[in-house]
Amino acid sequence: MTPGNEPRHAAHETVEERLAEEVVEELNLHEVEEPLPSMSEQIAEQLGGVRGLIESSLPVLAFVLLNVLLGDAVLGLDKKTALYWAIAGSVISAAGIGVYRLFRKEPVRHAINGLFGIAVGAYLAWRTGDAKDFYLPGILLTFGQAAVLLLSVFVRKPLIGYAWGIMANKGHQDWFGNSRLFRTFQWLTLVWVVSLCLRAGIQYYLWAQNEANALGIVRILISWPIYAATFAFTAWAIHRVTSTQEPGPSAA
Repeated sequence: MTPGNEPRHAAHETVEERLAEEVVEELNLHEVEEPLPSMSEQIAEQLGGVRGLIESSLPVLAFVLLNVLLGDAVLGLDKKTALYWAIAGSVISAAGIGVYRLFRKEPVRHAINGLFGIAVGAYLAWRTGDAKDFYLPGILLTFGQAAVLLLSVFVRKPLIGYAWGIMANKGHQDWFGNSRLFRTFQWLTLVWVVSLCLRAGIQYYLWAQNEANALGIVRILISWPIYAATFAFTAWAIHRVTSTQEPGPSAA
């Protein structure tokens, strides 16, 4: 068929397709698959970055400082008065962080989580009149997380593997088909169990010894570095496997 003698419907379709293409390009309607952030970027997001670490520590720091400065150590207020001021300071600082983020139209997920934890701890400390109980919900929650992770290893469904699938594998949980990666997630989940128990265990010992101020200091200066180090080690171990191994036979 010579040019110019095409059927009218074919030429008509060609013009329509060309017009549609031009409209799509003009409006930028082509689907663009954006690459997922790197593992390190995902980790930073989960931790909230350096700013998130600072913000999550400020309410605890406010509680510790006010309890020490207003108590017998400095100003000499009675124990309950100093405690109530410390509770108020921690709750106000946590709420202030959330309000500040809202005002700047920034994500408030970390702030809300922090405020909830602070509120529960503040309520317990207010009810019992003991500063150490401010930290009890966090200790129990950490032990609970360790128990859930340990259970996932026993049932051969390591939660660190599921977390990796969501964070760095586009939601796919095909790591079950890679025996080496499966074993890596099993022992990495155990590493997290040890890490969480170490953090919670140190704090529980201080709680049992009625060392409220030392407990607050340990929570700020020790817990977060352990958490960050465990995250970094996890990222390194997973990258070491995924960068050198193709999917293998099923581990089930």
